[in-house]
Amino acid sequence: MEAVQAQVLRHYRSDLVERMRAIGQVSSTDGLLTVKLAKEFGFCYGVERAIDLAYAARNVFPPPTRIFLLGEIIHNPEVNDQIRAMGIVSISPKPSDAEIENLNLTAKDVLIIPAFGTEVSTRRKLEAIGCQTVDTTCGDVMSVWKRVRQYSKESVTSIIHGKAKHEETKATTSQATAYGTGHYLVVYNLSEADYVCDYITRGGNKNEFLEQFQGAYSPGFDPDLHLQAVGVANQTTMMRGETEEVQRRIKAAIEKRHGTANLAQHFRFFDTICGATQDRQDALGKLLKEPLDLLIVIGGYNSSNTTHLAEMGEEKLPTYFIKNASMMASTASIKHYNIHQHREVESRKWLPSGKIVVGVTAGASCPNNLIEDVMRRLFELKGQPIEELLANS
Repeated sequence: MEAVQAQVLRHYRSDLVERMRAIGQVSSTDGLLTVKLAKEFGFCYGVERAIDLAYAARNVFPPPTRIFLLGEIIHNPEVNDQIRAMGIVSISPKPSDAEIENLNLTAKDVLIIPAFGTEVSTRRKLEAIGCQTVDTTCGDVMSVWKRVRQYSKESVTSIIHGKAKHEETKATTSQATAYGTGHYLVVYNLSEADYVCDYITRGGNKNEFLEQFQGAYSPGFDPDLHLQAVGVANQTTMMRGETEEVQRRIKAAIEKRHGTANLAQHFRFFDTICGATQDRQDALGKLLKEPLDLLIVIGGYNSSNTTHLAEMGEEKLPTYFIKNASMMASTASIKHYNIHQHREVESRKWLPSGKIVVGVTAGASCPNNLIEDVMRRLFELKGQPIEELLANS
């Protein structure tokens, strides 16, 4: 692992970012540009572990052994490109029987399970083939699974705050139905949570409910039966405040329906928000209290935790969610991800010519070398190398 970690550091480490982390901010000599870095940003432990294990798999199982990865190791395009460059082949997160047959998977092949985990049915299918597996599932994700499995064994429905189509949430919902008599329902936001709360307290049209949450509940789910006893869980990368509010509102609805004395029979809740996700959200919250003119958020566009950082920024000031420094073409043009339109857009005159302060943060799946590239580019656009500034800091 020492050799593997040295290799990972060569690919993703940044001495410049570490120096920047120590001082917190840096300004151009003319004072026209100041860049402030959030206290917590970039790779979390779970991501580092997943990448280390993927690199280790290639070292332990060199060619001609075939190594396949279920989907993406993490939600960062540059990291996934690097994994593919090592000869690790990405396949569907949930490979069909036809795909498995076409790949001719055998016990001689190696399968990497990504940091988000995988669905129970997929794991069982791979075990039946006899493939060697390298499981990089994050420990925080497995903590959620433990709670959901417990709900299932107690015939308690898991209400999961998350994105129904996200790989992590799919893996979690599969845990809710695999080991007991439980069911699940995924709610994305407070509006959907309120819809569920209203149904719990007053009932409603079952068909309308099922239409509203199509694709987000377990097979055979019946809101009239399976909302009697519920336990709240979450996708680990959601906003803590929103998850806590989902929990509070559902608890209040259950209490109203069944009474305070019977609450324990009908409601469960455990805090399963990822600590690293929360640390990055808290750090950005503190940064946003400082005088800033704009914010840059760096990370993969399909990264849930990074998207939430962009949401936090948008509530306060102009925010640009970019995947790497190449998006900053000039002071007049930047391409960035619009989280509402779900596509990359271009903004003009984004970096004003006067005195400005720019905040920078990055999601838990963003490597430091990409953060360095962004820092360099910001000062390049202002005509001054960042090394000169750090040397005098």
